[in-house]
Amino acid sequence: MKYLLKFFVLPILLVVLGGCAASRDTRFKKKLTKALETGKFNDHFTGIFIYEPQLKDTLFKKNSGHYFTPASNTKIFTLYSSIQLVPDAVPVLKYSVQGDTLYMEGTGNPTTLHPYFKDSTGIHFIKNYDPIMYFPHSFRENHFAPGWAWEDYDGYYSAERTGFPLYGNVLHIEQTDSLIVHPQFFRDSLLPEENNWNRILDNNLFYFEEDRIDTLEIPFKNSPKLTKDLLENLLGREIQLTDSLPVVQKKILYGIATDSVYRRMMLESDNFLAEQLLIMGSAMLSDTLKSSIAREFVLETYLSDLKHPPRWVDGSGLSRYNLFTPESMVHVLNKLYQDIPKERLFSFFPSGGETGTLEDWFAGNPEPYIFAKTGTLGNTYCLSGYMLTKSGKTLIFSFMNNHFKASSTVIKERMQPILEQLRDRY
Repeated sequence: MKYLLKFFVLPILLVVLGGCAASRDTRFKKKLTKALETGKFNDHFTGIFIYEPQLKDTLFKKNSGHYFTPASNTKIFTLYSSIQLVPDAVPVLKYSVQGDTLYMEGTGNPTTLHPYFKDSTGIHFIKNYDPIMYFPHSFRENHFAPGWAWEDYDGYYSAERTGFPLYGNVLHIEQTDSLIVHPQFFRDSLLPEENNWNRILDNNLFYFEEDRIDTLEIPFKNSPKLTKDLLENLLGREIQLTDSLPVVQKKILYGIATDSVYRRMMLESDNFLAEQLLIMGSAMLSDTLKSSIAREFVLETYLSDLKHPPRWVDGSGLSRYNLFTPESMVHVLNKLYQDIPKERLFSFFPSGGETGTLEDWFAGNPEPYIFAKTGTLGNTYCLSGYMLTKSGKTLIFSFMNNHFKASSTVIKERMQPILEQLRDRY
């Protein structure tokens, strides 16, 4: 008799419980749909895609196949591409040695004397040689990507792309008790006067009034000659520009761990690092430094299964020409989730209420539950990444907002209760 009860009652109980869960899911989805259609999200364009990777189940979608301006959510694609293409240690430069002569060219490596990384691997290596020949012609990019705002040229977030970056391609000026200029090479290039711009558009003259108490990072205007001059100033010896390289197998000098670059790029939403990572990716595929080589290769190989191929024009998301769907964001986030241990993967992403661009938003109680990349431009706020639910599940989501007239703070305030309900429901 007990066996018969178990035989009949247990399946019925499971069906009832499953039906209750399904009913709660339906109510939640209707509530979320109503909030997006008739609530505070109906004055702009919003797309959401929520996916449970363990069950391979789509929990919710709204406008998820439509294209959005992603802003810095683009860096999710850059992260994925770089992990596929760039070695575990940063490729500092390519070189060959003929007799006593060093022939070298850039790889796009952004870490040499960078204000944060301060890596000097390449400088110590180059010091061992004389003469030194620098080949600048492998770099085939414009310094700005398509769709970048020209008036951002003097903003710290808009450093130029180059094949052989030095100092993060920015001038650091700090005025406290004394004036600090780094690199010192530009000390005599300061104009002690007030101006609405930090630098003259077409040359390296920088505005910084004498009584200003401030810290600035100002992109400098690059050229092969400037790279040569900066290296000569560092090394105290002549660097020669060359138009050709010996026809021999090149070697690669490696530097710091690439993961440190990924973390900095994602946590701080560093545009310069994002751009240079794709250029490094192209250096691993060819002798031409051009980020489109990396982008096109990844889309044609690793991401050939994308349902909605993006319009992808830069590494950082500064360009207004980029177009991605929420489903594509989740697709790549899921590939990362399947390939990379969770602890390492989540360390790349800002955590809600604690680190990076999410330090002041989407906090847990008490532990973080959001590990995601932000994307912010005028009238644009996107958030894509991972969520830890109260039941212990990991969900992958993309929540993209375009064309709103309110501040991004207002949009984040509207998003927060939805994300909290999702966390608590699942």
